[in-house]
Amino acid sequence: MLKSMTGFGKANADIDGKLLTVEVRSVNSKQLDLNLRLPNCYKDKENEIRTEAGKLVERGKVDISVAYENGGLAKPIEINRALVKSYYNELKSLADELNVPGENLLDTVLKLQEVFKTEKQVVTEEEWAKVKQAVLQAIEAFNNFRLSEGKSLQEELVARVELILNLLTKVEGMETGRMDNIRKRISGNLQEFIGSGKIDHNRLEQEMIYYLEKIDITEEKVRLRTHCLYFLETMKNDNSPGRKLGFIAQEIGREINTIGSKANDAIIQRHVVEMKDELEKIREQMLNVL
Repeated sequence: MLKSMTGFGKANADIDGKLLTVEVRSVNSKQLDLNLRLPNCYKDKENEIRTEAGKLVERGKVDISVAYENGGLAKPIEINRALVKSYYNELKSLADELNVPGENLLDTVLKLQEVFKTEKQVVTEEEWAKVKQAVLQAIEAFNNFRLSEGKSLQEELVARVELILNLLTKVEGMETGRMDNIRKRISGNLQEFIGSGKIDHNRLEQEMIYYLEKIDITEEKVRLRTHCLYFLETMKNDNSPGRKLGFIAQEIGREINTIGSKANDAIIQRHVVEMKDELEKIREQMLNVL
């Protein structure tokens, strides 16, 4: 079953009065691009989350956000008053010395991070286990979303490949008649322009065989059908086959192009154009396949 590259998952947990929310979302990317946003108290656990998440999300530009709201009263913030006064006095003295306005100096000082004393929160093993479980639940929801979107993607890709196979069947039905028509047209043109009596029929037959071999598309038709069936099989049986399907689509495109260049038939050329149109739609959808 295919998975979509894009997805979204969310999980909540109540941890000692704190409402924890974990969100996972992704967009298309050729590689894994994992971005984590964690509260400061969990920063030292980032590598652990990154390792676990990297195995589960596989590929894409993935954002994992962990945030919480305190359910109780907020703890008062302690300000380093001595440091604030020192900064303020130094800035005021400098402003007076330079004869520049000294407005809003306190606001400037309070923007300095070191003037606030914050007590480092200690994360217990029990709390961290709950946080990690919430992250894993969000990733599970995220992957389920990807599977759901992937099902729709797979249905459309199957339909597009089957349309190419149907067009190929039409081309196959025209192959015998195409060769006979080309042979008759060349012979008729020669008789019209140089006369039947002047034709070296042995040489004509040799040249005709050489020419018909050059425009024969039997091998291309066989390879195109094989690639299309392999594409369908890979979608059904492989896990995360996005890159592999991309390579198969390239091979499908090569065979379609070769058939078009060798066909020398207006109706077959029309079918080739229709095949190319379906293949282009497949390539557009492939950008979102994991």
